[in-house]
Formats: sequence, C-alpha cells, structure tokens
Amino acid sequence: MNLTFLASFIVFVSVLSMVIRRNSRSVRKKQEQFWNREQQANHVRRRPLDDLDYITIPLDALPVHVMAGDSTVKDCLDTLTALAGEKIVNFAGISNTDLKLTYGTANITVLSQYDQNFTLLVQTLQKWAETLLKAGYADQARQILEYAVSIHSDAGTSYRLLASLYDQAGEREKVAGLWDAALTLTSPSGKIIARTLQESYPYIGSLRSGL
Repeated sequence: MNLTFLASFIVFVSVLSMVIRRNSRSVRKKQEQFWNREQQANHVRRRPLDDLDYITIPLDALPVHVMAGDSTVKDCLDTLTALAGEKIVNFAGISNTDLKLTYGTANITVLSQYDQNFTLLVQTLQKWAETLLKAGYADQARQILEYAVSIHSDAGTSYRLLASLYDQAGEREKVAGLWDAALTLTSPSGKIIARTLQESYPYIGSLRSGL
C-alpha cells in the first residue's frame, strides 16, 4: 500500500514539475515577446492622427435644459461643455504598445489624453443620467444613456439602467440590442456586461437564437 502511494506521489510530483516548467517557459516567452514589441514601438516615428475615430458631443441634441439649475447636473454640463472642445477617442482594449506601434512614440502622451477624455465623458454621462432618472426624468435619462451606448461606453451601469428602461417599456428587442452592443466592445468588460444582461433578462436567449 505504501509503495503504491509512494509511486503515485512520485508520478504526481513529476507531472507537476513538468507543468510548472512548461508554464514558466510560456511566461518567459510572452515576456520576451512583449519587451521585443515594446522596444520596436519605442523606435516608431510620429505618424498622423487623421484616421482616429474622434467622438463629438451633440449638446444640442441632449436634454441640457432639464434640471439645469441642479448643482450635480450643472457640474455634468460644465464638464461636457469643456470636453466638447477637446479631442476624445475610445482606446479601450488597445495597449500603449499598440498605440506607439501604430502612431509613434511621440504621440503617446496626447493619445493618452484623448483616452482620458473618453473615460471622463463616459463617467459624466452616467452621473448625469442617474441624476435625471432619480428625479423622475426617465425619458431624458434614456436619451443620455442611448448616446453613451452609441459611443461604445463600457460603463456596465449604463447598460443595466438602459436595459431596465427598455424592459419596463416592453421593448425587449432593444434589450437584446444592448446585449449585441456589449459584445462589440473592445473593453474586457464587454463580455461581463453581456453576461449580466443575459442573466437579468433570460428572454434575450429566445431573441438571439443559439444562446
């Protein structure tokens, strides 16, 4: 019995050691690949940024006059007005190394600012919509959230709130449309948002065959 256990233990240790060595080689290889790409990226010259997917804020098409005197809404509107004069790009899911390889190392600072502007935009839209929704302005909140989704926001709360509004209105196909939109996100949160929507609204499965 002891010999059988010992033999099994030796086999287990051998297999475990082999797996550890294999994983270690894989990790080292990935690290080497990363640093090779990073080194290559650091030598890419500045390139034009004309082809970026710049985001515009359609303030005239959003409910800017609703609760404009509210301090929270005013803060949101001030932020959005300031952002409207800045360049905004969503780089979710794209690494700095990839940005440098595509647009050059010299552009990384300005590209990071564009991405930070997008993050601030998404956060502000979410805050604005929540404030209006709590005050009973569901239609206006819906309008803001729909704009947020249209620019590929990866704020899970925006999708959940908008899905709730759609569901309450009996617009199940639009709820399923949010599931579709979540799956197109380049951000890692996209799949999480889609899964959350599917769990909250099981009928998405019947609207999207194969789920």
